[in-house]
Amino acid sequence: MEERQISKAVIKRLPRYYRYLGELLNNGIERISSGELSNKMQVTASQIRQDLNNFGGFGQQGYGYNVKYLYDEIGKILGVDQTHPMIIIGGGNFGHALANYDFEKNGFVTKAIFDVRPELGGTCIRGIPVLMMEQLEDFLAREPIEIAVLTLPKSRVAEVAQRLTRCGIRALWNFAHLDLDVPEDVVVENVHLVDSLMQLSYRISHSEEEQA
Repeated sequence: MEERQISKAVIKRLPRYYRYLGELLNNGIERISSGELSNKMQVTASQIRQDLNNFGGFGQQGYGYNVKYLYDEIGKILGVDQTHPMIIIGGGNFGHALANYDFEKNGFVTKAIFDVRPELGGTCIRGIPVLMMEQLEDFLAREPIEIAVLTLPKSRVAEVAQRLTRCGIRALWNFAHLDLDVPEDVVVENVHLVDSLMQLSYRISHSEEEQA
């Protein structure tokens, strides 16, 4: 498939397409029109067609979309048809919760969790070993890890990010409330949970104003 520059807005919508198509497959639906997909996703049919045309279209006039084919192709675009080994830095409550989530079904396989608390060393979370931070470099020298998930305090995240990128980590999923300064070839996805709550607060407030 020919590579082209795709807007961030389109990329953000692709996981939603993938999730909805997966649900359709599970329900035994083999084909769907852009209008039907539009009703399910609350996105206009023209927006769906425009988004998918960025990658070659996939639809057929008078037939709509083959759900399985579209699901597989979007999976390839997102890279979830491949295995992405990752580690979690920080075995606290949030790191523990992420370790218990089934990311494997989308190709993201957690190989280890790292923490500084000696009492956690040698334990497992959902079968994933918890190692000490002093073991990080040796582990990364042995294991081909792509992604590091950062769930550690803001005060430590910059130093740990530098250690990770020096070891060849290509991507950081950052839950610490700090924007990271990393080499240009390292991909960072910042997840600020409070920002999302503030957006929710804004929508609640303005909804109340409209109803007043």
